[in-house]
Amino acid sequence: MWKKNKMNRISRIISTLLIVTLIGMTLLVISARVSGDEPQLFGYQFKTVLSGSMDPEFSTGSIILVKRINDTSTLIKGDVITFNQDGNNFVTHRVVEAVKNDGLTLYRTKGDNNENADMNLVLPENVVSKYTGFTVPFAGYLVNYAGSPIGVAILLIVPGLLLLGYAILTFRATIKEIESRTKSINLQ
Repeated sequence: MWKKNKMNRISRIISTLLIVTLIGMTLLVISARVSGDEPQLFGYQFKTVLSGSMDPEFSTGSIILVKRINDTSTLIKGDVITFNQDGNNFVTHRVVEAVKNDGLTLYRTKGDNNENADMNLVLPENVVSKYTGFTVPFAGYLVNYAGSPIGVAILLIVPGLLLLGYAILTFRATIKEIESRTKSINLQ
């Protein structure tokens, strides 16, 4: 009996955590869609690394955690920043030099794996975020797959099937418990 109660408690905790996580992720994605921006939580965003320009700091297919910054005056040589390169293309490279020009600070950047610095200096208003140092290697491949039509279908179908299976198992366990209680009442 004690073992059964413990299993029920663990099952409820896991179910609650899954539901809270799903609701949180759903709200995060909906808020990003409504605002037209990428999903973020408390100013933090996950970015998928699309090239090997920053090897070995982080590899292609990794996910990195970046923090939005509004004040670029705190940036120094060695910081890794994400910037808007041409309106739609975001690049994450290391600051190799801060260049003062007519009272404005521009940033020269370079990918760690690139021989030369980037051709164009980065304007302060194009700096979007700063790398936090947190990386999940190769998780970006999974995220990109999840964003594809097949990935979306799988992400909807698999949890649905798992929830359905869980409901069936719970239903069967309840029926068995009712039957065993009915038998014990009939025996008395």
